[in-house]
Amino acid sequence: MVAAPLDRVPETLHPLLQKHWSVIADQLDSLPDQPDRFIDDLSRVLVGSDFVAEQLQRRSDLLAELCTSGDLYRAYDTDHYASALGQLLSEAENEAGLHRLLRQFRQREQVRLIWRDLTRLADMRATTRELSWLADACIDRTLDWLHDELSQRYGQPMARDSKGQLQPQRLVVLGMGKLGANELNLSSDIDLIFAFPHNGETDGSGKTLANQDFFIRLGKKLIQALDNITVDGFVFRVDMRLRPFGSAGPLAASFGALESYYQDQGREWERYAMIKARVVAGDKQAGAELLTLLRPFVYRKYIDFSAFESLRDMKQMINREVRRKGLEGNVKLGSGGIREVEFIAQAFQLIRGGRDSRLQQRELLNILPLLPEVVGMPEEAVDQLVTAYTLLRNTEHAIQAVADRQTQELPDSPLEQARLAFSMGYPDWPAFAAELEHCRAMVRQHFADVIAPAEEDESQADSDQLGDWLLLWQTEIDDQQAIELLAEKGFDDPAAAWQQLRDLRQSRTVQMLQQIASERLLAVLPSLLQAISRVDNASETLARVLKLVQAVLRRSAYLVLLAENPMALQQLVRLCAASPWFGEQLSKQPILLDELIDPRSLYAPPNKAELQAELRQQLLRIPEDDVEQLMEALRYFKHAHLLRVAASDITGALPLMKVSDYLTWTAEAILEAVLDIAWRNLTEKHGLPMKEAGVPCELDFIVLGYGKVGGIELSYGSDLDLVFIHDTDPNLFTDGDKSIANSVFFTRLGQRIIHILNTFTPSGQLYEVDMRLRPSGNSGLLVSSLKAFRDYQLNEAWTWEHQALVRARVVAGDPALQQRFEAVREEVLGAKREQDKLTGEVVEMREKMRSHLGSKNSGDEASVFHLKQDQGGIVDIEFMVQYCVLAHGWQYPELMEFTDNIRILDAVERVGLLPAVDTELLRETYKAYRSVGHRLTLQGQSGSVIDDREMTDCRDQVSRIWRDLMGSE
Repeated sequence: MVAAPLDRVPETLHPLLQKHWSVIADQLDSLPDQPDRFIDDLSRVLVGSDFVAEQLQRRSDLLAELCTSGDLYRAYDTDHYASALGQLLSEAENEAGLHRLLRQFRQREQVRLIWRDLTRLADMRATTRELSWLADACIDRTLDWLHDELSQRYGQPMARDSKGQLQPQRLVVLGMGKLGANELNLSSDIDLIFAFPHNGETDGSGKTLANQDFFIRLGKKLIQALDNITVDGFVFRVDMRLRPFGSAGPLAASFGALESYYQDQGREWERYAMIKARVVAGDKQAGAELLTLLRPFVYRKYIDFSAFESLRDMKQMINREVRRKGLEGNVKLGSGGIREVEFIAQAFQLIRGGRDSRLQQRELLNILPLLPEVVGMPEEAVDQLVTAYTLLRNTEHAIQAVADRQTQELPDSPLEQARLAFSMGYPDWPAFAAELEHCRAMVRQHFADVIAPAEEDESQADSDQLGDWLLLWQTEIDDQQAIELLAEKGFDDPAAAWQQLRDLRQSRTVQMLQQIASERLLAVLPSLLQAISRVDNASETLARVLKLVQAVLRRSAYLVLLAENPMALQQLVRLCAASPWFGEQLSKQPILLDELIDPRSLYAPPNKAELQAELRQQLLRIPEDDVEQLMEALRYFKHAHLLRVAASDITGALPLMKVSDYLTWTAEAILEAVLDIAWRNLTEKHGLPMKEAGVPCELDFIVLGYGKVGGIELSYGSDLDLVFIHDTDPNLFTDGDKSIANSVFFTRLGQRIIHILNTFTPSGQLYEVDMRLRPSGNSGLLVSSLKAFRDYQLNEAWTWEHQALVRARVVAGDPALQQRFEAVREEVLGAKREQDKLTGEVVEMREKMRSHLGSKNSGDEASVFHLKQDQGGIVDIEFMVQYCVLAHGWQYPELMEFTDNIRILDAVERVGLLPAVDTELLRETYKAYRSVGHRLTLQGQSGSVIDDREMTDCRDQVSRIWRDLMGSE
């Protein structure tokens, strides 16, 4: 008989090991050869688990069977449990036999799992994953057996499909909580929800049942098979309280009933629970359809900061329960426990999961590593949370391994404390307790940082001030008192401000608000009013901010965002005070409030490569065939970066030229993505166009940007002047099953691009596209071949079209074709022209534009100056630049190198076409005009018109240079 290896365990635990060893010692002599570590492992398991010792004593053949099979020292495949259990249950002749076989199977596998966990042959994730597979197999195989048995009595449940055909129905079992996330612990109960696709009835020859009655009976039998305690124990404790209406609701409900319940009555905690929902048994295909139906309930399309509020409420409720029951030593529910780590991850899933599909995962350890990129959580914080969570879950397993009981309470007796420390690999209890408390303290801190309770330590003065603001809202205050209070608080037009507040309070929208929305409005309104009162134009700012408040009242989670993020609230007030444009944009797109949270990103715009990478990452999260979602993502990207650049613009963080760079880079990143989407859609349908017979081409298509996008001078409301070019034989065909001519393919490609850019969706339009600069204008082909484009430019194009070509460049598409286009552009612009004829045509076109598009000043005080079209304005400068390129490009190729006016003027100065003083004046005037245009746009005014008495010196100087260069007025 092998003696107990007492030297392997602390002295305190010798009696425990001796006791358990004595009942299995005689089994050791007959065991086959085992790994050298076997005795160490056995002693560790016997010390750590009374349950294992009991099972080995009850079934004297169990240890030998586990050793012979090698199962103690190997991991199972995903389908091992299902395969083994399915074979075993085929021997069950009745329900009693089913129950017995299930329990024997579970006890054997539980011994194996505890062995592998306590000896660290399996890490925490492997243990929880295998436990979940075991539960899945027990539910699914038992359900199959019971369904067949019940169907023999009542027939198969049937329902008509969309075509009116009768189809058999099967139960769908959703696993919730840790089971749904594949994170089951060693002695966990399983939270289930039963559902079935459609109402109908069974097709039995005798007594029939309504489908719901059939599935309720089936569900009850499944619960009994798993949950009942017999002489062989139990399989899994089953909890059905997460179903709609809890214990008062039907045990099984149709998909339609579930969808209706969650849409109309679903509560916040149920959203939290549904994050982890997974189909664990039954009709997997129908179950996937059910989860798709329920996804909008869980993951909102907007940034949903109400999650913080609801999770905080849930945590406070748990804290009260912990205090009431004295559960401070509970590693799951106590402070710094497992639940707090889960809440941190799930808060961000609920908040951002609707917009970032990466967060629509169930397993916590898959979510935490995403948080640095998704929400900016420090990497160090995530590492600490992962370390703490792993220790807490291992501790939970070690506690439960002792007696196979569902408990997470730390022991208080010295013996049990020594046992737990040993199971966890620590020399003694103080060493383990210190490490555990260190980890729990880290969790507490990070939990407080993310889901912090509302501030309770405001100074009395601050509290009183916020209370003053509520007087304006909650009480019937006299008009004069209200105006005096607003004046006292700093409002420059208190009467107007009071009228705005009163109009909002008396509006039908506010009167009809649900209680939760009213509470959220009251939570944020005092802080908003206080911040607004501190700006110079408080009354004007109030009008802008209240327009946003009015827009989001029915989507009050946005109010929570502002209440939860004082920095976002401050930025909102600051930017609305500076520009009405911000209030307008945010009212139309409240989802952009999320961009205000982090000033570091708000006022530090990315470069072009970072923009491209950011957009690429956002689109990768969306299925390639979901064009609607891709279009929405593109629009959010544009709106978000438009907001950022405007914020940087009005606060002076970016100079004019950088503002235009940023706006242009954003457009280019979007155009590249749109071309990629359109190309992928068309090639999937029609195959690749052929470059030449038998040789398919990759892309061979470019998007030319003209005008402001070509000149890297986009402003806030700019449309895009585009031209499309390909370089294949238009008479060849694509190589797909639905083959079409190359010419048709590229025309459809252009149409698809315009559709994605132009179409109005719930988030608005990406860009308005102008294609009139293509060869032959609106009467020409939508897409030209490079050869046709060259021929047109050399033989048919008007001078004004060559002027436009000066600002043309490739903004998306094939780099090789880009080089060939640039050679054509240089050839056209570098052609030698008859100077007098060129001058006459440029002057004639300019006069025609001025007469049609200028302000036609009347000479009175109300007259205006059109920044772009009037004499001495932007177009005069642009025409002079273009004239220099067309007149002298053949002499000075550097004039054709760039497409933006500023760098072309630099080249004009270098080659001596204009005096340095004049080129400097043109550059500075051009930037000044554009800066004024940007500022006017952000102030909600026309970006093209100023008073005729403004900027007269600039206009006079531009006109003088025009006369000197062009020889005309």
